[in-house]
Amino acid sequence: MDFNTHIIRDPSICGGVPVIKGTRVTLRTILASLAEGSSPEEIVAAFPSLTLEDVRVVIAFGSVSTA
Repeated sequence: MDFNTHIIRDPSICGGVPVIKGTRVTLRTILASLAEGSSPEEIVAAFPSLTLEDVRVVIAFGSVSTA
């Protein structure tokens, strides 16, 4: 999976914290929402600039990054 199509890290956006491309929604925010029990659909409803694919990419990224 090519994470670069969805995730960027730019020092001028949120201080370089990884975000979903085209948004200011951090991966940390998405992962925290999932950890608190939110479904991907609930996250997309809370952050309309996201897609379900964005959330799936974050889940995959999180699983690879912590392995």
